[in-house]
This record gives sequence, structure tokens and C-alpha cells, in this order.
Amino acid sequence: MNVGRWFGLCSRVVHCSSVRGRWRTPTGGNVKKYANITEEPHWRTQGSRRLCHSDAGDMFEHRCVQRYLQQLVHEHGQLSEKLQQVYLNESDRKELMRRHSELLPLANIHGRIEQALRDLEEVRSLLQGSVGTKDEDEQVMQMLKEEEEHISSKILTLREDLIKALVPADPLDSSNVLLEVVSGRTTGGDICQQFTKEMFDMYQGFAFYKKWDFEVYNYTSADFGGLHHVAVRIAGDNVYRHLKHEGGTHRVQRIPEVGLSSRMQRIHTGTMTVIILPQPVEFDVHIDPKDLRIDTFRARGAGGQSVNTTDSAVRIVHLPTGITAECQQTRSQLKNRDIAIRVLRARLYQGMMGKEDKQRHTARKQQVGSRSQSERIRTYNFSQDRVTDHRTGYVTREIKEFMRGGEALDDLISDVREHTEREALLEVAESCSSLTQPESGKSAD
Repeated sequence: MNVGRWFGLCSRVVHCSSVRGRWRTPTGGNVKKYANITEEPHWRTQGSRRLCHSDAGDMFEHRCVQRYLQQLVHEHGQLSEKLQQVYLNESDRKELMRRHSELLPLANIHGRIEQALRDLEEVRSLLQGSVGTKDEDEQVMQMLKEEEEHISSKILTLREDLIKALVPADPLDSSNVLLEVVSGRTTGGDICQQFTKEMFDMYQGFAFYKKWDFEVYNYTSADFGGLHHVAVRIAGDNVYRHLKHEGGTHRVQRIPEVGLSSRMQRIHTGTMTVIILPQPVEFDVHIDPKDLRIDTFRARGAGGQSVNTTDSAVRIVHLPTGITAECQQTRSQLKNRDIAIRVLRARLYQGMMGKEDKQRHTARKQQVGSRSQSERIRTYNFSQDRVTDHRTGYVTREIKEFMRGGEALDDLISDVREHTEREALLEVAESCSSLTQPESGKSAD
């Protein structure tokens, strides 16, 4: 460590000590260790826990991730060299600059980590050289230990940022969504319809919590205050990024409030399905009017004000694919037809995306499945006051607060998204490693 950096270190730590009157200390209780660096993150304190989750440190140390990172850093260096060449034509230069800009944040974070590791090595070498010094050098030793902790914490933060930068980007993350909630067909009866209504209220509350627009396209109520089906459009910042993993079968377990089962404390089980379809800002699905069959019928409802006395409800069938959409939300047949067309476009677009990318698991048919309990992604156990996500093992309590759609739901969604993004990173890293291993093996021969 050079003299200028040494004096800068001393002045910074002495200033910190004089102003705050104490040394900085790490916070928390659980210690994560990797690469001779320790971190002490906090435990969850609100009744929720993660049962199967790898942290950013484990991801960073993964062999495939390290190999993938080195490939991208090497690619960034090669692009920088190519952009210095004069003979590049305009189209090639534009393409190289685009890719260079994509890799630049990753390369910058990697460079900062490398510099921090060198600084950490210098500080530790000074600490080892200061062993057995006199009492008057104890303050210097304390400053070196303080600097070691500071750099170690900085490296951990940079590694977390690096993992986030490595996660493959989803071009649809900024899209609005068409959300549908559908009552289960196989189990539960009335309990499914009531639970569907509660799930609709939960997502409406979540949209309010996120300050998103919430527009109801179709609302088919059931007896006793339940729901058969609802389709809504949710618009706002990164709606699809937050909701894309909500699609699937949700199971409920509860004791009915009335009836024989209530008196005997019998637990009933039911299911409902959530469907999430992205609606990109720039998407155009051409629909030939000849391919459509448009049916009109009387709206189903409680009656009054012409709701079920005129043929205002509209059902549209796309004949080549068999995909249907219907709307009976308004008393105007024209408005219902317009809404049904928008829903149909979203479903057709999702079908097109499913053909182009087989790895995408948000297709409507895959989300609906058979609506059976074996395909559940989450269980809402009201009798035990617990919500469990079966994909990550995330568990949270206070189910009534969770069903309000506020911070508790946001925490669970963030946990699932983080888990899925890291799985996607591992998949990309492993695929890239498998492609490069044969080449390295040939060169070794």
C-alpha cells in the first residue's frame, strides 16, 4: 500500500472515530462465510422464513457462474479492443457498441471487486506485519482492522450487485398484464368460489399497494358472494416482473364458517387458478375478421337496469385456434365487444410467445393445468394461520394480513422472484459452460 493511500486511510478512520465517538461494527447475527470474507445479515422477524434458498455469496462462488462471468468479462475486453479499430463500418460498430453497453455495468462491478480484493490483501499484509508491535501502535492496528471490515463488507455488497447484473433480463418485465382468477373445478365446491373472491380482493389490494391501475374486464359472480371467473387489466411499473410467478393453482384449507363441518371442525380443501398474461406496450396481433365467430347472449347477473334483459354480453371465438374470450361487464354490447377483443389479443399473443420460447412457463394452458391439488404452487391454510409457497419453501403467518395484498404478499413475491432469477442464472451459466468445455478440452490436447 503506497504512502498516499496509507495517510488517506489513517485520516479517514481518525475522522470517523472523532465524529462518531466509536468504531464501526458489523450488525446482525447470522454469519455467512465465503472467500475468507464474513457477513452478518439479519434474521427475518415477522414470522416468515426461507427453507431452501442460496444466498448471493454461494452463487458467486459457484464454478459455472464464475466461468460464465469470466467469459462475459473477456468478451467485454475484446469488444473494447475492436471498437478502437478504425476500419469498422457503421452497422458493425453500432452492433458492437450495443453489446459493449450491455456488458459495461457488469465489467465495472467486476473491476471494482478486483480492486477491493487487492486492497483487502494489502491491509491484511499490513496486519500480519504489525503483529508484536508496541502499545503505541495499537491504534494503528485498530484502524487496519476497521479498514479490513469495511472492505470485506464492500466486497459482499458488490458481489450481490454482480449477481443481479448477471441475471438474464426478461424483455416482458415492464409489460402490463391481463390477470384472471378462475374457481377450481375438481374440489371444494362453494369453498373454491369464496376463495376465488378473496384472491381477487388480494390482488386488487396489491395493485393499490403498488399504485397500479386496476381495470375489470369481466366479472362472473357465483352464489353466496363467491366468484366463478374474473379478468382484469393491471397497468403500472414492471407489473409483469412482479406478478409473472403468481400464475398457477392455489390451494385453500379452512373450516367452513357455517354448517355441520363448522360445528365438527372439519377442514375443507379447495383450489382456484391464477392466470397471468403479459400485455407488452408494443405488440400487434393481426386478427382476420373472417376467423372470428361472435356470439351475443343475455348477461348473467342479479337483474335490474337491463343487465339480463338484453343481449349485451359478447363471446368471441378465434376459429383457427379455438381460443375464446367473453365479456358481460357493461350494458353496452359495443363496449363488451371491445373488451373481449382485447382479452382475445392478449391470449393469442401469449400463444405466439409460447411457440417462440419453449422455456417460458407463463402460457395460459400451463398455468391452468387440471386445477387439481397436486399441481398447487401455494397453500393457504386458514386453520393454522399459515401461507406456504411450495416452490421455495417460503412460509409466512398472519394469513388475514397477507390476504390484504400489502407488504406481506410483496415479500413473498420478491422471494419467489429472487429464487427463480438465480435458477435462471445457473441454467444459463451451466449451458454456457457445457458449450465451452469441449473447446477447452481440445485445446488441452
